[in-house]
Amino acid sequence: MAFSRSGGSAAKASGFTLVEVLLATVLLAAGLALAFATLSAASQTATRGESLAARSERVRAVEGFLRKRLAAARPIAFSTGQGNALPQRFLGEPERMRFVADLPDYLGRGGPYSHDVRIQRSNGTTRIELVLDIVSAGETIEDPRQRAPELLVEGLASARFRYRGLDAVSGGLGAWQDRWETSDRLPLLVEVTFTDVGGGTWPTLVVALPQALGIENGRGIVGGRR
Repeated sequence: MAFSRSGGSAAKASGFTLVEVLLATVLLAAGLALAFATLSAASQTATRGESLAARSERVRAVEGFLRKRLAAARPIAFSTGQGNALPQRFLGEPERMRFVADLPDYLGRGGPYSHDVRIQRSNGTTRIELVLDIVSAGETIEDPRQRAPELLVEGLASARFRYRGLDAVSGGLGAWQDRWETSDRLPLLVEVTFTDVGGGTWPTLVVALPQALGIENGRGIVGGRR
C-alpha cells in the first residue's frame, strides 16, 4: 500500500497543470502568428519588388521605343498647314508630338508612318498613347477601321515633352521650348520627362534627331546643310 501511494504521488507530480497548458498554448499561438506575419510581410515585399521591377522594365521599354522612333524621324510632311500652306513635318506641344518615321515591318507594313504620341489624363493618372497612320505624298491616310490608340504606358503622375532647336540670332542651340513653333522643320533635340505616381522621377530622356538639319528655311530636303 505504501508503494502504491508513492507511485501515485510521483505520477501526479510529473503532470502539467491547466495553467501551464494554457500558457504553452498561448505561446504557441503567438509564435505561429508571428511566423505568419513575417511570411506575409516577406511575400508582400517580394510582390511589390516584382511589381516595381516589371514597371521599371515597362518604362524603360517605352523610353527605348520613343528614342528609336524619334531618332528615326524624317523630314517628311504629314499634312499642310492651315493658312500658310507650309508642309507640316513636326508638331510639338507639351502633351503631344507628331512626326513621320519609317515603321519597321514587324510593327506594320513598313514605310513612312505618322507617329502621333499623346499624353492623356483621366482619374488622376496619366498615360501615353500612340496613333500610327500611313503617310503618302505629304498627307496622312487615316485608317478607316478607326483603330484604338496603342497604350505605351499608364499609371504615371505626369509626363511632358519639350523641344530645342537652333537660335536664330546666335546660330547655336536655343533654349528648351514647351511648343515647337516651326512645324515645317524638325527640332534638334526632344526631351521626355516621366514622373511616377509614387513621386519618383525617371531620368530625363533627351533624343537627338539626326535628320533635323535636312531642311533649311523650309525650302527643301537634303542630306545636310544647304
